[in-house]
Amino acid sequence: MQPIPAADNPRSWDIDRMACQVIALNASSVGRDWEHAPHCHRKAQLIYSVRGILNCEVDTGVWIVPPQCALWIPGDLLHSVRGSGETECYCLFVEPQAVAGLPAVCCTLAVPPLLRELLLKASGFKMPYPQQGPQARLIATLLDELCAAPVEDLYLPMPSDPRLRQLAQWLLADPASKVPSGEWARRSGMSERSMSRLLQQEVGMSFGRWRRQLHVILSLRRLARGERVQAVALDLGYESASGFVTMFRKAMGKPPARYLLERGGAEEGEAGRIVLAP
Repeated sequence: MQPIPAADNPRSWDIDRMACQVIALNASSVGRDWEHAPHCHRKAQLIYSVRGILNCEVDTGVWIVPPQCALWIPGDLLHSVRGSGETECYCLFVEPQAVAGLPAVCCTLAVPPLLRELLLKASGFKMPYPQQGPQARLIATLLDELCAAPVEDLYLPMPSDPRLRQLAQWLLADPASKVPSGEWARRSGMSERSMSRLLQQEVGMSFGRWRRQLHVILSLRRLARGERVQAVALDLGYESASGFVTMFRKAMGKPPARYLLERGGAEEGEAGRIVLAP
């Protein structure tokens, strides 16, 4: 496994000691299957994925970032980051008080065209950039666009209750399991009603929706690497690829081929291979 590109390594860049309120970096070198162990920094961070899938884990959840989206990590939040497949990304580090309205929690953000172009332009600035003039005005506009960026529903909340944590580990280890929710509750030492109530309290989802969200996250990691829908569907326990595509469309609003193609996560020919439903 390769190390994470330097642009996401605050120790190599000494991010928190740099006086700029905003630091934009271009991680133009492409890395494959890298990982950065749990760490934190005072500055908040935006990681924009040009290609490849990014994954972020914190104590309360797991986020996935498909191509052409971005991961927002608030300052002083312990997190680990991993890139799946070949990745290319841009990073933005922001002092928490730089502007009002920045996201207060970790999240996956859609990146509108204007925000994308501002981020790419800012990554070419020599640091520290002048605090007055065109570059400062561009950074201010970038921050305004960042505050307005829409949040994508690509989040798997993790419960704090030890029994539900164990359940999450079981599901992650065997996502294809067809064990019904009542049996999972019994194995966790709860009644099915108690498990359902606790899940709603801790993650805000039913057991079925929580497991579907897990399947979406796991499938996107693999599909972005070019794996076939048929193989991914079977490995996740679906009897047919069409059943998996139906689930994905219900969760994400469109089938996986179209979803990835629109975000630059698959070549057109690759997307064509995996279209199994309109």
